[in-house]
Amino acid sequence: MNAPTTNPTNPARPAPERSTRLPGTFRLGLSRGIVEIRSFVREWESMIFTFSMPALILLFFAVIFDDMFDINMSAVDYYLPGLIAMGLMSVSFQTLGVAVATERDQGGLRRLRGTPLPPASYFIGKTVLVLFLAVGQVALLLGVAVLFFDAALPSGAESWVTVGWVFVLGTVACALLGLAASSLARTAQAASAVIIVPFLLLQFTSGIFVPVPALPEWVFNGAALFPLLWMAQGLRAGFFPDEMASMEVSGSWDLPLVALALGTWCVVGLVVTLATFRWKTRKDG
Repeated sequence: MNAPTTNPTNPARPAPERSTRLPGTFRLGLSRGIVEIRSFVREWESMIFTFSMPALILLFFAVIFDDMFDINMSAVDYYLPGLIAMGLMSVSFQTLGVAVATERDQGGLRRLRGTPLPPASYFIGKTVLVLFLAVGQVALLLGVAVLFFDAALPSGAESWVTVGWVFVLGTVACALLGLAASSLARTAQAASAVIIVPFLLLQFTSGIFVPVPALPEWVFNGAALFPLLWMAQGLRAGFFPDEMASMEVSGSWDLPLVALALGTWCVVGLVVTLATFRWKTRKDG
C-alpha cells in the first residue's frame, strides 16, 4: 500500500482571515452625521420652522420697514446680515441645545454611550448636522433676499472671506455654547426655557432687530459677552459698504476684535462642554 504523497508545488494555503478592524472615529462620525440629518429631515414640521423663521422675518421687515429709515439702504439689505447671524445661532445653539437635552432626558445618550461608538464620533455627527443646517439656512436667506428683493451681496473677495470666517467661528462658538447649555436643562421640557428664552433676549440686545447705537450702554455691554452680537457685526462688515461702519458703537467694524471674541467663545465653549457634558440625567446618577 503506497503512502500518501504531497505535491510540493501546490502547498496548502491557510484560509484568509477576516479583517476585524473597526471603522475609524472620523468615518463613524460622518456616518452618524448622515443619520442625524435623516432624522432631522423626517421631522418636517421642525425643519420647516427652523429654516423658515428668519426668512419670514426678513419678508415682514422688507414690507413694513422699507423706506422708513433714512440710511440710503433698503430694509432687506440692512437686516440681512443680522438675520443670517440669528439664523446661524438658531440652527447651532438653539437646535443643538434642545436636541441634546431631549436625547439625554429620553435615555438616548445613555444607550448610545453603551455602544462601541466613540464619544468623539457622536460630536462629529452633531457637527455635520449643524454645518448642514447652517449652510441651508444661509442659502435660503440669500435666495429669498436676492430673488424677491434684489438684495446687494458682498462685492469683493475680501468681503466674502470675512463672511466665511465669521460664519465658521460663529457657528462653532454657538454650537459649543448649545452643547454646554444642554447640561443645564433637567428635562426636555425645561430645555425650551433654558435655551430658547436667552436666545430670544439676545436677538433684541445684539443689534439684530434694534440698531446697535440705539441700545443702552449696559444692554450693549451685556450682549457683548455673547457671540451673537459679534457675529452680526462681522457679517455687517462683509455685507455693508465701508461708510456704514460709522453706525457701529466704535465707529469701525473692529474685525480683529470680532475674531478675538468669537475665537475666545470657541475655546471657552469647548472647555465648558468638556467639563460639564453629561451622558445621563441627574436622576440617573
